[in-house]
Amino acid sequence: MERGIGTILRETRTRREIELSEVEAATRIRLRFLRAIENEEWDVLPGGVYTRGFIRTYAGFLGLDGERLAADYRASVEDRQRWAQEQLSQPASAAARTRPLRGRVSLPSTGWIAVAAVVAVAAVVIVAFPGGQSDGGGTTPRPPAKTSSQPVGERKAGSEVQASASPGVSVRLSAGAEVWVCILDAGGTPVVDGQILEAGAEEGPFRSGSFTLSFGNGEVSMLIDGKTAEIPATSSPIGYAIDPSGELTQLSEAERPTCT
Repeated sequence: MERGIGTILRETRTRREIELSEVEAATRIRLRFLRAIENEEWDVLPGGVYTRGFIRTYAGFLGLDGERLAADYRASVEDRQRWAQEQLSQPASAAARTRPLRGRVSLPSTGWIAVAAVVAVAAVVIVAFPGGQSDGGGTTPRPPAKTSSQPVGERKAGSEVQASASPGVSVRLSAGAEVWVCILDAGGTPVVDGQILEAGAEEGPFRSGSFTLSFGNGEVSMLIDGKTAEIPATSSPIGYAIDPSGELTQLSEAERPTCT
């Protein structure tokens, strides 16, 4: 039987008499994530590109082929999870396809009588009062609809000023390639909850007093209050904090949010 990813890493580490604490210090991958990888407890890990990055880094530290093991994880775990989700969604889709269409609702005879009575009353009203209220034989024209005296351009500009005056800082993302993203607002609530964004996907804008963010790699563009943030091109995980003034500060691995 073919050995699993976690078994390969654990046996290699044990054979070389390396403690997990040494791996943590060298790779900056948290100890609980390293244990989860060796035990193949994939639900403990962030998943997707983030987990593949952990496997790649850990395997590289041990002198193994990290790219191959990361690809094995994607094929054996991610593809299986995706297939299971598709199987779960199929019954609902089949039920929707086979659901009978609702036919026309037939009114009872008393319903048709009521409808005919309403139509007759409406016709009498229209004949008696054509075009508005009667005033001794004449008709009173309807007053014109009120319109704003403010020019359209000024109204639009005023709306934009009001929107820009909203409290907090605004963040918008665009993925240049597949990237794992975790974003927490000022209250610690995830606004992007550990999702994998495909190339070209966009998220936001989000507005909060501040943000903390983690990316699985640097393949992401970010606008802070409409201004482009400087994100270095890196294949390693990276994280930031954004304060109320919109200033961007890079976080250490221990400070980055994980959305787990």
